[in-house]
Amino acid sequence: MWEHFAHQSDIGIRAQADSLGGAFEDAAVGLTAIVTDPSAVIPAQSVNIECLGEDEEDLFFKWMSKIIFEMDVRKMLFSKYEVKIDSLKLSAVAWGEKVNFGRHSPAVESKAVTLNQLCVKNENGKWICQCVIDV
Repeated sequence: MWEHFAHQSDIGIRAQADSLGGAFEDAAVGLTAIVTDPSAVIPAQSVNIECLGEDEEDLFFKWMSKIIFEMDVRKMLFSKYEVKIDSLKLSAVAWGEKVNFGRHSPAVESKAVTLNQLCVKNENGKWICQCVIDV
């Protein structure tokens, strides 16, 4: 489950799930939703993503940064993610397709993840992660 929250001229993403990997997956869908409706993105092509973190917040920052990088370099949007986290090492597969300007109607570009309001925590058995995206 993810949601956007207002943040001056940028956009915040908050996700919650039973597992840390699930929260990261949901936040990634929220990232796509900044650009377009994720349900309009066909999961036709997969991209492997890996990163290491010093702690959960650092890992989340690097995860979201890697997705923005892959979206920009590959000119793709992603609608489905599978994340595995083991001892602050993340291995993931993102599924999506090349941007189709007619079908996706991209609203804005996600430029970068910021450290502003960056948070990863476990509350009452639920993992919650949030960040602000510079758009």
